[in-house]
Amino acid sequence: MAGPIFPFTAIVNQDKMKRALVLNAINPLIGGVLIRGERGTAKSTAVRALAALLPEINVVADCPFSCNPYEKDRLCDFCRERVARGEELPIARRKVRLVDLPVSATEDRVVGTLDIEHAIKKGEKKFEPGVLAAANRGILYVDEVNLLDDHVVDLLLDSAAMGVNVVEREGISFQHPAQFVLVGTMNPEEGELRPQLLDRFGLSVEIKGIPDADARVEIIERRLAFETDPIGFCQEWCTAEEKLSKEIEAARKMVRTVTHTQADLYAIAELSAGLEVDGHRADLVILKAARAHAAWMGRTAINEEDILLAAELALPHRLKRKAIHEVELQFEHLEKRLEASKQSATTPVQQSDATREVKKKPA
Repeated sequence: MAGPIFPFTAIVNQDKMKRALVLNAINPLIGGVLIRGERGTAKSTAVRALAALLPEINVVADCPFSCNPYEKDRLCDFCRERVARGEELPIARRKVRLVDLPVSATEDRVVGTLDIEHAIKKGEKKFEPGVLAAANRGILYVDEVNLLDDHVVDLLLDSAAMGVNVVEREGISFQHPAQFVLVGTMNPEEGELRPQLLDRFGLSVEIKGIPDADARVEIIERRLAFETDPIGFCQEWCTAEEKLSKEIEAARKMVRTVTHTQADLYAIAELSAGLEVDGHRADLVILKAARAHAAWMGRTAINEEDILLAAELALPHRLKRKAIHEVELQFEHLEKRLEASKQSATTPVQQSDATREVKKKPA
């Protein structure tokens, strides 16, 4: 049995990384997060801590795809056939899974395989689940994602965006839900992802070692305290962990009902166009992430703060190569673009105190 996991809320600073992970946990259809950074910056620690933090989920007890028994329109082919026969699906409750994908993974290992010979002889489907089946409604973690085969990365990103895995062979097909939080981590010193793959990740964060001496001391002290007494350390952070877990659970329930205005859409479009971002994926990601952030804050409609914080995570890896190294300066530029687009789209909305605070000190 695995031992205690270092608490997510105990990670010092690295707020952008933690926010990106939480937003994807609230709405996996954001498309995952790519965490770029040097070694020893808590990348894998944060991913494993998030999995331990997330609230339990209801699943079909004997389903290898962890289908949600309350979402009849998102069942796998096996569960759908059982419902059609009038069966009552057994329900169980369990923790969210964290699935590690090795860089040597093949396509069949990822998507699963259909047994054609069995289908011909028996006249029934036989599907061998892959990694996407195990990761459904959980977290799929790919360390050193830049070393993974490009074709496999494409498969992962397609499934993360669509929320379903369809396998077809010799005229036979099988599908199952594949909605997961895709997290890729990488050290840029070991090679880059192709720009086409970079754009496919919903959010991206570039993290570095913390230069502040006080913060570095805090990191050392917390890590030593955890290694000395893991259970006791986790108990100290139990209240903060439970609070965030409940916030995520509540946000998941309300994120689909969070609203936006036409002015919000113009603001998002102006941000992307003004920074010369190619394509339209960034606009959709910003909207999804903004809605997730609003739900996390308990709001029923997005505002300027939500758009700014979402854009800060959705745009850096989509900017031109020169701009990637100027992300800190770009955030101030994003704010100005947002204000200008709001004024051109509609009557300006009074900024909240929260938005002004964000401008003083970016998260």
